[in-house]
Amino acid sequence: MKGRLLIFISLMLASCRGTDRNIEENSSAYARYFDILDNPVRVVVMSPYDAAADTLMIDRPLDNLICMSSSHVAALSAIGADSVIKAVSGIRYISDPAIRQRWRETESGMSGNPLYDIGYEADLDYERIMKLKPDLLLTYTVSGAEPQYIIKLRSLGIPVLVLHDHLEDHPLARAEYLRLFGALTGRQQQADSLFNIVSERYNELCDNELESSKRLLLNIPYGDAWYIPGGESYMAQLVRDAGGEVLGAVPGASRSSVITMEQAYILSQDADIWLNPGHCRTREELSRIHQLFPKFGPLADGLPIYNNTLRTTPEGGNDFWESGAVRPDLILEDLRNIISGNQPDSLNYYIKVD
Repeated sequence: MKGRLLIFISLMLASCRGTDRNIEENSSAYARYFDILDNPVRVVVMSPYDAAADTLMIDRPLDNLICMSSSHVAALSAIGADSVIKAVSGIRYISDPAIRQRWRETESGMSGNPLYDIGYEADLDYERIMKLKPDLLLTYTVSGAEPQYIIKLRSLGIPVLVLHDHLEDHPLARAEYLRLFGALTGRQQQADSLFNIVSERYNELCDNELESSKRLLLNIPYGDAWYIPGGESYMAQLVRDAGGEVLGAVPGASRSSVITMEQAYILSQDADIWLNPGHCRTREELSRIHQLFPKFGPLADGLPIYNNTLRTTPEGGNDFWESGAVRPDLILEDLRNIISGNQPDSLNYYIKVD
């Protein structure tokens, strides 16, 4: 029965590939790139690149999944379905304690529910994947071109579902993927309940107007490029809902724009707060990144600087992008405290850079 189901899923994914589906007709509350249909239960994933759709019919809860994204791990964990994860890509970048513990126990031969690290796109452990015989491998892409590793997995008979949660602009759209994972695992009630809690709390926070707006400088250079989130991007939406404004954000744009160090310096003179300055945890460390940084407004004038690095793994994984994807209400709570000048005993994902 299980073998027939795997073949059926694979055929469903292949046969529906390339089918056009109007994204605007999506019945999800916030998400643009997936839908859930009933009677029978079907998950439809729409591509933001070409509007092609993959349809997956679910005739039983799936209990053998491989996750290539940490946000997918977080969604499954949040609805109590982390036990169905049999492998991940890059365990050292996963923050979830239960997942990391299962991997350690597997490595020591002590796990009753083994969990493996299958590596990365260019160096996947195809032999391990074949042995696991997953019901589904969940992954993502960063362009419209299908990566070679996905093509190879499908040629090996591995059912693959490509999700686009990382391209959703609204914070609640990313959180709504809880419902997709609920449909896959038979935990729709748990997923709907949690999403309702998150969305209601998020919107309640938005409804509480702050006395004044604050202007935020975001990020530091990555390589030679300083990226500023677009005005309609995920990060800009969070900042706006928290009562702030991202300096330099291009209005109406979802994608980031690139500015020069000199442009960033000019923006910094208008900044009330500096947010997400790379890996830096102290003002001294930040000032050493570039010779101009000590002259940047927030550093020179002693204004607040906060970083989203409270919950990181020793190897560099950041739970802000993991569990934060399904709990934007907690991120918004942090940002509202930061922007309003409140000083709570602790934040959820942020630390103050002192």
